[in-house]
Amino acid sequence: MTAILRLNMTLPGLDPAAMSDRYKAALDMAAQVDAAGFAAVTLDEHHGASDGWLPSPMVMAGMIAARTSRVFISLQALLLPLHDPLRVAEDLIVADLVSGGRLSVTVGLGYRPEEYAAHRKSWADRGALLDEALQELVQAWRGEPVKREGAEIVVTPRPLSANPPLLVGGSSRPAARRAARFGLPFSPPAKLPEIEAYYREQCAEHGTTPLVVAPPADVALVFVAEDPDKAWAELGSHFLHEATMYHSWQAPEQRSAVHSEASSVDDLRAEGIYQVLTPTEARERDATSRTPVVLHPLCGGMPLDAAWDCVRLFLDG
Repeated sequence: MTAILRLNMTLPGLDPAAMSDRYKAALDMAAQVDAAGFAAVTLDEHHGASDGWLPSPMVMAGMIAARTSRVFISLQALLLPLHDPLRVAEDLIVADLVSGGRLSVTVGLGYRPEEYAAHRKSWADRGALLDEALQELVQAWRGEPVKREGAEIVVTPRPLSANPPLLVGGSSRPAARRAARFGLPFSPPAKLPEIEAYYREQCAEHGTTPLVVAPPADVALVFVAEDPDKAWAELGSHFLHEATMYHSWQAPEQRSAVHSEASSVDDLRAEGIYQVLTPTEARERDATSRTPVVLHPLCGGMPLDAAWDCVRLFLDG
């Protein structure tokens, strides 16, 4: 099975009791898809979102690691400049140990100045902040001393994975240069042939090995229901909420395979980024397509009963 479970934990209204139920359900879902043989669970990071978009993916990754045994856990993306890189190294190493090496982390700059303000970080210096943080994170992961204020700090414990499970995200030439310079895989948020070619050129200049991990051009966020027409009519507002929220954050130059331009449920359905499939369609796509099914049951504050129906219908076929 190549299917992926996406969890971003949004809930308009932010009711604490409902949000608690939602997080517990997400962990239960992760355990079920792990047993079913899913390839990965993916997590996002955003801060101060009005719908509670997941702000703490490293904590969530550790909890999922403890509830699963096979599925890979992918952070897409960790906004590294907002964090202390040595603390990130410690948190990721613990998750690496608990998971048995099943962690993958795409690091990125982010695109919301307000998130930098909330963490007392300079938006203007975000590129330099990421470079410095990446350098320290890689050193810490490899057990090399990191110099700070005259002291040499070695992060412990040592991780299970010999190499840091890091990818560099972004859709710009600076992001591609950064990945090549650090000798890390490049993970653009969409299929960007010109940027991918530039990354490979930069790898050749730096003597590093290129590896591009990009989403397929036809990637879609999938919900499963017995009657797609009925699901769009009753649940389409949840898909639209997420799509319009994400769109409101995007700068004009920002590119993403799941960036929607829709302004209505009908437009969103026609666009094809969000799709509702029958159980048979979803399972056939998983079995025959080179593009993995990205199952998104908790999308946009989806009611938990509908979210569980989505998961069970996919798993039961």
